[in-house]
Amino acid sequence: MNRSKPPARPRNDKVKEQQESYSLIEERYEIIGGVRYDFLSSPKYAHQKMLTNFYLAFHSACSQEGEILLAPMDVHFDENNIVQPDVIYIASERLDMIHDGFVFGVPDLLVEILSESTGRHDKKVKKALYEQFGVKEYWLADPIYRTVDQFVLREGRYELAATLSEGDTLTSPTVPCLAIDLSTIFPENLRQ
Repeated sequence: MNRSKPPARPRNDKVKEQQESYSLIEERYEIIGGVRYDFLSSPKYAHQKMLTNFYLAFHSACSQEGEILLAPMDVHFDENNIVQPDVIYIASERLDMIHDGFVFGVPDLLVEILSESTGRHDKKVKKALYEQFGVKEYWLADPIYRTVDQFVLREGRYELAATLSEGDTLTSPTVPCLAIDLSTIFPENLRQ
């Protein structure tokens, strides 16, 4: 009797998922005014490239002055308002708001990078929320039009301080160490 082993068969321990299932996985969401807002899709290349470039600009200029955090990171304003801004800046003297692995309080500066699925939400709902809770400065970065709208809190209301394009330098009254040449933020190719 021949007791040789049968030829080895490739093992496939993994479950094959369909692309439709992937888009239904609910991993990231925000709560604003007690209402859940799901992120509908993952960010595209231009969004992520801008996020990386913002981080590099903040880090090279201000890493000794405060903490720079990137999404996904929960910012808890209160139990009914938990958001995940793209860029979060908190001055060194206020870092005690970071505990238990999250941010509990009001950061000094927040940045949202607009996308097809979140643009209107960022411009209206989140802007109103950040104003309500007293975020000192809020930027809306648009990868299509290659602009940044800079809102600064004055007397409890956001004022549009500037709309800047890729040829401009963005300086911040809230974060004095910061001066960003916007030509370094926008990717050369959107790779859509």
